[in-house]
Amino acid sequence: MENDNIAVGLDIGTTKIVAMIGKKNEYGKVEILGIGKSKSLGVHRGVVNNITQTIQSIQQAVQDAETSSGMKIEDVIVGIAGQHIRSLQHSDYITRNNSDEVIDEDDIDRLCNQVHKLVMLPGEEIIHVLPQDFKVDGQAEIKEPIGMYGGRLEANFHVVVGQVSSIRNIGRCVKSSGLELSGITLEPLASANAVLSQEEKEAGVALIDIGGGTTDLAIFKDGIIRHTAVIPFGGNVITEDIKEGCSIIEKQAELLKIKFGSAWPGENKDNEIVSIPGLRGREPKEITLKNLSKIIHARVVEIIEQVYLEIKNYGHEEQKKKLIAGIVLTGGGAQLQHIKQLTEYITGMDTRIGYPNEHLAGDSDAEATSPMYATAVGLVLNRLQVKARFTQAKPFKEMEASKMTKEEAMKQEAEEEIEETPKERKRFFDKWAEKFKEFLDNAE
Repeated sequence: MENDNIAVGLDIGTTKIVAMIGKKNEYGKVEILGIGKSKSLGVHRGVVNNITQTIQSIQQAVQDAETSSGMKIEDVIVGIAGQHIRSLQHSDYITRNNSDEVIDEDDIDRLCNQVHKLVMLPGEEIIHVLPQDFKVDGQAEIKEPIGMYGGRLEANFHVVVGQVSSIRNIGRCVKSSGLELSGITLEPLASANAVLSQEEKEAGVALIDIGGGTTDLAIFKDGIIRHTAVIPFGGNVITEDIKEGCSIIEKQAELLKIKFGSAWPGENKDNEIVSIPGLRGREPKEITLKNLSKIIHARVVEIIEQVYLEIKNYGHEEQKKKLIAGIVLTGGGAQLQHIKQLTEYITGMDTRIGYPNEHLAGDSDAEATSPMYATAVGLVLNRLQVKARFTQAKPFKEMEASKMTKEEAMKQEAEEEIEETPKERKRFFDKWAEKFKEFLDNAE
């Protein structure tokens, strides 16, 4: 898996685990080479609660992806969600030693690393430090400071924080499955990458990813991530309600929801009935579709209202922060009938269903463009983007080296030999992942 154009995303969800292999084609689009899917047995509301079962599920999904693609998977980028995730806003600055030189990537890295050292609550760790906008010597609202002159570089950051133990457990599962962990990404950010267009991010949009155990939210405005949140319930609670309300087993409840479920009770007539086989020797059960959609409607309303509360807390009501592009629904829960109409009715915001085909090659398998694979596609995209940045950085370094004296060039070469060990290369890809690995090794 050394190819710079190939990446593997591992979506560890509450109901399913997906391993997806993708590569960038000559047109810059992503081709899906293989998908592996398995039932997720050891995860509850996005958090691992049974290591052994989770490892088995990961191995099964990876094996399926390897079989369908004919490739060997060695390293993966993993999505993280769960009720332990929270986000905060933070401002920080650095003073540059030489203001006669232009600001470069190293300055931004130094500023981001400074934020990574923030002291969190006990048991918490920073997952992402996302710069929103910059200030150079007091000049505000700069989106891209690279190439500018200045002595003081400031930025506003969106910081995503998670529980150390939950992050470590995911790492342990991946490592025990015989895989290298090349990075961790917040799931709503991955999904946003897969289903949102740049125009929507500029105009202002709320992405709602309704998964099995959690509902993830990511808000963008002016092309910048503004808010993220994870709400600790999703499609599973709807299934649970159907199971309880109709006195049937979980498998039947899930099938009922998928085949006949609707979020809008007015759609079904009173005489529409579905018959469900009874358990061994018992009479079959008859359930009216109107009753079924009432149960689903009540729970979906609760989920959407919770998410809308988060959107309002961000300040959507203010004219300045209005989300013009409205809401994009994705994830397995977005496949529920009439959920788009119900969301528009509750929030009063324009809504569409998000399919992860924004960056996929035109001949992609129809299965890969389903909303339930949005996170997996987004993870593959994220990894390919990181690899592309690394590849682009190389020619620049070579060009800089050509300007050096012979002695400087030899010194640079010696340093690069040390730098180019696999471990250091990984650090360049994702400093976070390296720190995380050491963290796991110490735990052993």
